[in-house]
Parts: sequence; C-alpha cells; structure tokens
Amino acid sequence: MTAQTPRPRYIWQHPAWPQLTFDSTALASALDQARLEQGRLLGLLGAIGLDEANAVQRELWVQEALATAAIEGEQLNLESLRSSVAHRLSLADAPGADRSVEGLVQVMGDALANHHAALDLDRLCRWQSALFPGGTSGITRIAVGRLREHLDAMQIVSGALGREVVHYEAPASVQVASEMDRLLAWFEHTRPAAGAAAMNGIVRAALVHLWFESIHPFEDGNGRLGRALADMALAQDMHARDTQANPALVQVYGMAHQMLKTRAGYYDALNRAQRLRGIAPEARTLDVTAWVLWFVESFGQACIASQAVVRDATNKAQFRQRAAQCQTNERQRKVLERLLEAGHVGSGGGFLGGMTTDKYAKITGTSKATATRDLADLLIRGLLRVEGVGKATRYAVNVPGWEQPPIKG
Repeated sequence: MTAQTPRPRYIWQHPAWPQLTFDSTALASALDQARLEQGRLLGLLGAIGLDEANAVQRELWVQEALATAAIEGEQLNLESLRSSVAHRLSLADAPGADRSVEGLVQVMGDALANHHAALDLDRLCRWQSALFPGGTSGITRIAVGRLREHLDAMQIVSGALGREVVHYEAPASVQVASEMDRLLAWFEHTRPAAGAAAMNGIVRAALVHLWFESIHPFEDGNGRLGRALADMALAQDMHARDTQANPALVQVYGMAHQMLKTRAGYYDALNRAQRLRGIAPEARTLDVTAWVLWFVESFGQACIASQAVVRDATNKAQFRQRAAQCQTNERQRKVLERLLEAGHVGSGGGFLGGMTTDKYAKITGTSKATATRDLADLLIRGLLRVEGVGKATRYAVNVPGWEQPPIKG
C-alpha cells in the first residue's frame, strides 16, 4: 500500500506557481478610486509651501518607519528615528544614534531614492543586514546578509507553546535561491516605463509584496523588506507617470501606517492569498484578486488619511500666518505653538484638558494675572476660542474644524 501524497496547501506548491493571476475587471473600480485619492493627496501636497511640505514629508516618513516596525512587534526610539529621517531628507546634519533605526531608514530611503537601480539579491541581502547591525534579532543570533539556510521549516506561527497555530509554511531553504531568481527576474521584466502599456503599478506593488512574503527568504526582517519592495514598486510607478516626481513622496502615501491600523485584516488577507482553496485539485488556482483588491483599497484609504495630515499642515501654516500679522508677545507665541503642535481630536491629538490660566502661567513662567491678560488678548484677536465659564474656562486654538478633547471634570 503506497502512502498518499500530502495535499498541497500553499500557493508555492501549485504546479503553475508563480504565475499569479487576478481579475482586472473586478479591480477596475477600486483602482480608479485609489488613483483619484492619490492625485488628491499629491495635489494638496503640491499646494502648500516648501517648509510645510518638508515637515509633512518628514513626519509621515517617521510614522511609516514606526508602523512598519510595529507591525512586527518592534518599537523604535522616536527621537533617533526623527533624527535619521531628517538626515535622510537632508534636513539635519547627522543621523540618529540607534544603528537599527538608522538601518531601517537607510533601507526605506534606498528603495525610494534608488528605485531606478536594478534590484538584485546582493542588494536585498544588504538591506536585510542593515536591519540587524548586531547580527541578532532580540538576543537570538540570526543569519544576516544572506538567505536562510536552516533545515527547519520556515513557519508563521502564533499561539502559546504547545498550542501553536501554523498560519503559513514557506518553501524549504534549499528552494529559496531559485525562487528569488524568478521573483527578481519578474520584478525587472515588469518594471514600468513612461508611456508603455504595462501592469498597473499599484497592482504590481501588491503582487511583489505577496510573492516576497510567500518565499520568506531571510531568517528575519521579511515583513519590513517586503513592504520596502512594495514602496519601491510604487516609486517606480510614480516615476513612470511623472518623471519630475520625487520618489521619496511614496512615504507620504502612508501604506505601512494603514497596514498597522488594519493589522488583523492585513495578515488575514495575506494568509488567505497564500493558501490554496478548494478540495479538488482542478479547483485550486493562483487567483489572488482578493489580496490585490485589499491592497488597492488600503492604498486608497492610506492616501485619504494622509490628505488629512496635509490639510492639518495647511491649517497650521495659515494660522501661523494670521498670528504673525498680530503683534503677539513671546509668551503668547510659545503657547500658540504648543497648542498647534498638540493638534486636534481628528488627528489623534489635542491639548488634553484645554488651555487654562494656570497652565498658561506654568508654561510661560509668568504670573496668573499676566496669563489672564495674555489669554484675553489672544481671544480678542481671534487666535483662541473659549469654552466653559468660571473655573471650567478652557481655551483652544481657533482653527476652523479643529475639535479639542472633551473637558473632564
């Protein structure tokens, strides 16, 4: 009696792998909407001043780096990250001191700034090495700067010890080199060119991310590298559509941040795409339309979220211009800037509890009487608005549409 061959479970076990397919008609509406939101975002960014654009780009890049690490459960040092991003954008002289943070920023920057350069295995290995400058992931030693070589199965697992759930198993290490050769050849062959009838760039970004994650070629860092590859594909798409566009603006799209916000949905969509469906062999296909649709819709949502960030930057710039026309003193300018930087509820911020006379006096180091006069003056000038009366009096920066956190008490 011969043993039965195990039923294929994952897409790389399909006879037609890696010929991923998708239904263009089913994607058409979502792609049109994604392009519309992309255009709106870039239009908003192009309409604000250079200083504001640089500030938006820097902050969104920081948020992207935080998000792509957080998806893997890693928390980065914010101060070091901001320094590294500012250095990468030529807004600061020196990078941050944290080597792992700087390594991630370098990977993200190289994927965008050098999107035109050929993507080969050596480059990917250098990216992975940059993520783990000490040769460890946590306290565990891992292979850095080379493909995984271990004989154990590469599995994506969750759950307590002894009750683990295997979500996905990647190809054996011995297959990885040849798998990567095919992926890199495809990525180069499908590179978009200006005016050429090529694959939609957002779809291509979705496919390269899925394909790379399905191979899972390194011992660690695959998620961050896979998202960098998607960003690189988007940068190539942006350049093909507008040769004057700055590829670094890809970080403004906020795709990693959107993935983090919907992390469960992200992992679920990816896991579903990596598994073969259907019992009968003839029913199992490499159709990944559902994954691509998830990616495209997430891209559109990411652009909408980033539009709000750009609008906030525009509101801040307009407020600062209005405030500059008023003869405010140094104390007032300091408090107004503190309130502006705190943001509002819609942006996930807001000055907690509102500004009070006591808080104003403490922030500026002045007397309560002076604080009262300063706040009354700002109120008359229309730079602040007031809520409540008596001891419940609170002041908020007067930016149209900005909602502040509710007053507790």
